[in-house]
Amino acid sequence: MSAPIGIDELLERVRAGYTRVDAREAYAASRAGALLVDIRYQALRERDGLIPGALVVERNELEWRLDPQGSHRAAQATGHDLQVVVICNEGYASSLAAASLHALGLHRATDLTGGFQAWKSAGLPVTPA
Repeated sequence: MSAPIGIDELLERVRAGYTRVDAREAYAASRAGALLVDIRYQALRERDGLIPGALVVERNELEWRLDPQGSHRAAQATGHDLQVVVICNEGYASSLAAASLHALGLHRATDLTGGFQAWKSAGLPVTPA
């Protein structure tokens, strides 16, 4: 059995498996057809607003909704080649979520560095919840 690791090391390991995007890159990707997926919980969405066009999926449902082979998949989960940008509040939970999507074969999944807060700070579109 290997020694346990902390969350900081785990994040470093999973983030090494893909290239993260900043807010402007996420916006450009969405304009080019990438699926933005907002995994923030409802209270944060109500407080801070929504990214127009983003698919809202609670974190505990993410794998079921984005698995292209799953019986509970979202209509947007069209295939394993789908480019997905996962967005949480500050860019931590989304890294673990992106790694989980990679494990399902969604090899183009990534996450937004700094999360929704970085999106909002960059002055990108936000609508009230």
